[in-house]
This record gives sequence, structure tokens and C-alpha cells, in this order.
Amino acid sequence: MPRHKQAPPPLTAGEPSLFARDEEAPIVVIPARYGATRLPGKALADIHGRPMVVRVLERVRRCRRVGRVVVATDDDRIFDAVTAAGELAVMTSRQHASGTDRIAEALAGLAWSGGVVINVQGDEPLVSPQTIDALVAAMDDPEVQVATVVAPLRGDPAEPSTVKAVVTAAGRAVYFSRAAVPHGGPYWHHIGLYAYRAQALARFTSTPPTPLERSERLEQLRFLELGCPIAVVTVDEASPSVDTPADLEQVRRIFQP
Repeated sequence: MPRHKQAPPPLTAGEPSLFARDEEAPIVVIPARYGATRLPGKALADIHGRPMVVRVLERVRRCRRVGRVVVATDDDRIFDAVTAAGELAVMTSRQHASGTDRIAEALAGLAWSGGVVINVQGDEPLVSPQTIDALVAAMDDPEVQVATVVAPLRGDPAEPSTVKAVVTAAGRAVYFSRAAVPHGGPYWHHIGLYAYRAQALARFTSTPPTPLERSERLEQLRFLELGCPIAVVTVDEASPSVDTPADLEQVRRIFQP
């Protein structure tokens, strides 16, 4: 079982979940690994006196429609930074290929059995609480199993580090790619926020990475390849994420403590 702040004894049959009082509200899990390729340790990067992952937590705390918030990490240093800020963290394996797999391990260890999970990336210190609430609202439709967020693309569609989404007029994702798709546009910038129902998350984690997922290196394609539609929430602007030292400096300039 992952360890967490003020760790209780392991759960046994019949014992309540740690989240028993919050099962009705969506839970937010923030996956935060230490070994980022282009900026190792970025979850702990200082942003005006606080680690980046804590700045993400502070933004999520402004949301109106979520319950518990948990950081799922693979590193003691991130764990310690989160718990020092008075927040909940869980330790997970370093072997996960995706943040979604890390989230599933964290929830299993905490015996969570609620309905909706929100995935907020640990490198989004300027994430909009209103956007997260809009994502939760998309799950009010009982037919929606997975939802995510896009914004109009402001940069070069040929840039592979920016993920593009192909979206139908009905607001469903057709495909995600690092290439400039669809040909001629419109180009939508995919923002790495997700909402999942527990059943969709379980199906995802019980299936090995799929061919398109491996080709594009985009975990959300596994849902599409499994025949699970993805609803799309559209916002006006993508908040800056942190992938490189230059991104970090930009966020530091923008950030208002």
C-alpha cells in the first residue's frame, strides 16, 4: 500500500476508505514524478518560495466542485514537500508509463471507491480552477466516461511538443497527435487535464499500452483505441505548463503569489 501523510494501519475487509466522507465529490489526483526528461525534479522547482507541485495544489484548492486532493509521486523529496505543506501525498511505483497508471495505483492503495477522478498535471502551476470546475461539469452527463480540455492553438501546429486534438462539432475527440492535424486546421491545443469515471480508469489500467499510444507517446489514445469516447471541454486559453527551464522562467514572471 502506498504510504501517505499520517499513515493509518493497512485497511482490512470491512474498514472504511480514507475518503469515506468525500466519496460523492470528484477526487483530484496530481501525478508528480521526479525524473522529468527535460527538467528533472521540476515538481520541486521554486516558484516564489513554494515548490511547483504545491503551487498546483493551491490552484486546485480554489475549485468549487472537487473533494479530496492527493499528490501521487515516485520520490520521497516530492512526498516530503507536499506533506510539509499540510497536504496529502502517496508514494507510487517508479515503473509507471503514464500518469493515469500512477493515479490508479494511488487510489487502489487508499481504497477509494468514488465515481469521478480528476487528473491535474503536476507541471501546471497556473492551471485555472474554473477550467477544472468546467471539466467536472462535463461529467454531470452520465453518458460521459472520459473528458479532457482543449484551447485554440496559438503557436506553430508543427511543433511536436504541443499536442493537437481533432474534435468533432459535437464536442468529441477523434484523435490526438504531435503532428499538425487536421490538415489545414482548425488546430486545437490539448491541455493535459482529464476526468475519468472509475470504470473507464479501471479498463485503461487493465489494458497494455496500445499501438497508437506507443507511436504518438500519448496515453489518452489508449481510451480511443479501446472504443471509449472522450468528451472535450473548450476554453479560451491554455495555461502555461512547465517542460523546460525557459517555461519555468516564464511561469515565474507571470506568477502572482
